[in-house]
Amino acid sequence: MRLGRNDPCPCGSGLKYKKCCLGKEGQRPSKDKDVYYKKYKIRLKEAEDIEGIRRAGGLVVRTLDLVEKSIQPGMSTDSINSLVHEFTLKHGATPAPLNYNGFPKSVCVSVNEVICHGIPGERILQEGDIVNVDVTSILGGYYADANKTFCVGRVSPDAQKIVYVARQALDRGLGQVRPGNRIGDIGWAIQEWAESQGCSVVREMVGHGVGFQFHEPPQVPHFGNKGQGIVLVPGMVFTVEPMINLGRRELRILDDNWTAVTKDESLSAQFEQTVVVTEEGYESLTPY
Repeated sequence: MRLGRNDPCPCGSGLKYKKCCLGKEGQRPSKDKDVYYKKYKIRLKEAEDIEGIRRAGGLVVRTLDLVEKSIQPGMSTDSINSLVHEFTLKHGATPAPLNYNGFPKSVCVSVNEVICHGIPGERILQEGDIVNVDVTSILGGYYADANKTFCVGRVSPDAQKIVYVARQALDRGLGQVRPGNRIGDIGWAIQEWAESQGCSVVREMVGHGVGFQFHEPPQVPHFGNKGQGIVLVPGMVFTVEPMINLGRRELRILDDNWTAVTKDESLSAQFEQTVVVTEEGYESLTPY
């Protein structure tokens, strides 16, 4: 749902869109930048910044590719952490999760009923598990963030379903990313798809701005109403990362104060990419 001609102009002028910036998007980038920071604390990225995030994103994708080739039954989640940590350092980057607000490892590894923020440790992957690996790298001062859910060997029909629904949820959310659309359009598309498949969307965890820091404004919920929320403009960089449960959406946090699991112990899956809003639509800076 695009910005209406009679809606308030997102530049903050107080005029209607048709009397102000309609047809002029891209001609007022400096004003958009000032307004979006003043109103929302959103830091729009310049071409140089986007290129830096793209380089970091390329490393994130290569890291996920390495993990995908390496995952197998009998592997510990801590082995995945070591793999990611060493590969990241080898390529001149820093793993953003390590010591972030006290997080003790370099990557989040979330198995089966774990929704997100799983701490790598002694848990051994079994045939039939699904495992989400969430990688954020800092390269040249820029952050990029992406994750995938992998199948360990042959998995059950339920596991196949939730992985498929989560991947499609990401794609449907990304399909709403273009100038003039709103953040609510992204969540609406994800929620409509997931619930049509009998699954649920986690509410407590959301996508977020990224690039200069690990987490920046805006928040990007994976549920919501079409036509609501902040208007998307070129230069916005954020993640879309729907967490989809096979059962109910409720979660609980384990005693480590990090690991989020489904309250009903149903399977959960997630996929994530970092994207930038362009003049025509969007570009993934972590394309896979």
